[in-house]
Amino acid sequence: MKTFWLLTKRNIKLFFKDKVMFLTSLIAPLILLVLYTLFLRKVYKDSFVSMLPPTTSKKVLNGVVGAQLLSSLLSVTCVTVAFCSNMLMVQDKVTGARKDLDVSPVRQSTVALSYYVASVVSTLIVCLVAYAGGCIYVALSGGWCFRFTDLLLILLDVIILVLFGTALSSIIHFFLSSQGQISAVGTIVCAGYGFICGAYMPLSQFSKGLATLFGFLPGTYGTSLVRNHCFAGVFEKMLDTGYSSEVINGIRDGFDCNLYMFGHGVPQFVSWLVIICSTVLLVGVYILQNVLRGRKIALSKRASA
Repeated sequence: MKTFWLLTKRNIKLFFKDKVMFLTSLIAPLILLVLYTLFLRKVYKDSFVSMLPPTTSKKVLNGVVGAQLLSSLLSVTCVTVAFCSNMLMVQDKVTGARKDLDVSPVRQSTVALSYYVASVVSTLIVCLVAYAGGCIYVALSGGWCFRFTDLLLILLDVIILVLFGTALSSIIHFFLSSQGQISAVGTIVCAGYGFICGAYMPLSQFSKGLATLFGFLPGTYGTSLVRNHCFAGVFEKMLDTGYSSEVINGIRDGFDCNLYMFGHGVPQFVSWLVIICSTVLLVGVYILQNVLRGRKIALSKRASA
């Protein structure tokens, strides 16, 4: 256990010490925040204005826009940052540090788990900073409608999505062994994940075939959970001020708070089950990868001896 904590501490220190990895992990949330603030805020605001009655208060309107921004920021950041923080696993292969660990008496499972836990901690720190920054932006824009329970549920969503994103990145990074591969995978994930999980564009705006296809991806359900918890306070405010349930349900459908598969609504508890079970499955695959790698290394040691 002492070796595990030493390796985990070493990996966390190296992540924050390596300015390239750290700054790369900050790029995704910063770009999203700037993109939404400078360009997409007006687009979303105009979209909501066309959907809501003209008597809508500024607080409700800003709250809806802020909830959309925060949910999109967090649902993407939790996964893309995990891919950046997990780069250390590949960099150790490039520098040869992983070979030193392979020939040491440290178990492969201990090494693998230290990478995973360190990446979770590093990613969570960055995502919590992004969460705080998003909340500050919503408050300054005059759209604060969050309840304390909503904030706690959003925090829980962030933790689960970080665990999911780290497990997914660990499996993919397991096969990488060069700096070029790291850059290629990071670019693809940062550019594409936000679209396929419904963060940049709601699934309701895709074709029926693509929406159904993306409905099989666990990240879609994680995004929906964050959406629901970010919008919950705004929807309650709208109900209190006399908005009909039809108007609110239309917004829920339009921004993936309500998910549908083959024409049937997906209950929120199913979204929880999908993202949690997917995370457990991915972690299991990652463990299996390292168990098989450990056996391969053990066999090669015996053959060389």
